Amino acid sequence: MLADPLPFESVKGTWCMKVVWVFVAMCAALPIVGGCCRTGSRNIKPVLVTTEGGSAFPASLAGRWKADRHGWEFVFEPDGCIASAVLSLGRVTVLPGQTATRQTKESEKSVFTPGPWVVHYDPATRMLTVKISMDHVRVPMGDNTLEGSSTDTFTGFLSPTMDTWQVEWTAFTHYTARTSEGKSVDLATDDTYGQAQSLVFVKTADPTR
Repeated sequence: MLADPLPFESVKGTWCMKVVWVFVAMCAALPIVGGCCRTGSRNIKPVLVTTEGGSAFPASLAGRWKADRHGWEFVFEPDGCIASAVLSLGRVTVLPGQTATRQTKESEKSVFTPGPWVVHYDPATRMLTVKISMDHVRVPMGDNTLEGSSTDTFTGFLSPTMDTWQVEWTAFTHYTARTSEGKSVDLATDDTYGQAQSLVFVKTADPTR
């Protein structure tokens, strides 16, 4: 279990503001070529890596990539597998096929269970696409709880130097906010369009940072 606390502010972000404001209101009312990568545990959900034209995934992309906003990070292996991802929600590091837990300030436990992850690369256009699915997310926030699932897609072109990745991030969430009184609020995004915004990922010189 990760020891760092999970503050309420950690869910803030442009697309997460809907979640934050709903919680504020609720609280106020209360009195193709491819391969699969696998980790060492059982019941593994793989990372599927595919490339166009039968080419190998560019090993030069291996390392840590950080977004300019909202906390997203990916660590790529030389074969294109994602070794780990830092989620925007909670800034939690998740490994493929492994449930991550984190202690909140109220000594409750947040849970992040990943689903299938996908990486696709087209060498002709330098377009890289990543899909991060989370099968189950549960985040206690005081007397309230956020729970559900999500799929985040990142699609965009890499720079000629292969160290900058400009993407369109689209979040598809199926979250429900619940209070201690049993009230529920649907926080799901549109199933067709989701919520989209632009991000810029930059490869860090030190893959550990």
